[in-house]
Amino acid sequence: MFEHLLIGLIFLSAVAYLGRRAWKSLFRKEAGCGKGCGCSADAKVTSVNKSGRLPVN
Repeated sequence: MFEHLLIGLIFLSAVAYLGRRAWKSLFRKEAGCGKGCGCSADAKVTSVNKSGRLPVN
């Protein structure tokens, strides 16, 4: 009986973990890949100068 409860607890923990990961990946607010490589939309905005205009090359 104890073994069944332990297996059920482990199973429910795994389902909760996978559900949380799926929820976070589907409803995240930031753009980009999330690896910190600078491909997000926020990284492109940092190139705007203090006047609010894009730099001219």
